[in-house]
Amino acid sequence: MVNSLELEQKISDLLDDFYRRRIDKIKTLKLNHALSRKNPYLYRAIGVQKASDIVEGLLSAYMSSSDEGIFGDAFFEPLAKFASGGVVSPSEGVDVARETEASYSAIAVKSGTNVFNAQSRRRQGDDFKALENRLRKLQKHFDPVVGYCYGKKQQSKNSKAAFRELAGQAFWEFITGDSDFYLKIIQLMKDKPQEHLIEYKAAWDSAINRFTHEFIEEFCDEDYNIDWEKLVKFNSGLPLQKGK
Repeated sequence: MVNSLELEQKISDLLDDFYRRRIDKIKTLKLNHALSRKNPYLYRAIGVQKASDIVEGLLSAYMSSSDEGIFGDAFFEPLAKFASGGVVSPSEGVDVARETEASYSAIAVKSGTNVFNAQSRRRQGDDFKALENRLRKLQKHFDPVVGYCYGKKQQSKNSKAAFRELAGQAFWEFITGDSDFYLKIIQLMKDKPQEHLIEYKAAWDSAINRFTHEFIEEFCDEDYNIDWEKLVKFNSGLPLQKGK
């Protein structure tokens, strides 16, 4: 079982990395990139009139989506490796490997339970199968597991399933042997998030101001009203051909 002081320090270090990546993302994000992925018709349909409302809405949506991926890479995956006592797997599609005299557990770490479509689920199964084939000479029981770091998942009873699926408490207990580990993660964050909020809020406010200025320059008319046609052309129009 993981030492509490070591676990608290690990969680603190991982949160430092998470916030560093969040702040880097918000500082380097380009307005045009964020705008190209949003629906200008929706903003018009709900009656948005202020550039700052569009900017704050798109920045909130972008960072919310980005945070999920950053948190998985910067926090969940390294924490699972640390807590399990396993090693980083050298195989595609597998994050952590744990080996005993009798078995080899290959673990793919995912954040939440809604990560697969039919194609990606097949690809995950193929990744496990490829690793199993390479390890066949070990003559050990091969245990492929997809672990979801939060949420709940009903394990399929299908004996032909390509891998086991464990979520939330069940996943963390599987890799640590501690049924309360999923609660310890949240408890040991303590005040660390609040320590980072001042720097993050400063980066956020700066991005709002920068984006609002750029939006007004690019997509507002001389009376500072939103030029919806110009915005839609940027978002959805065909690229201009050379010579036209």
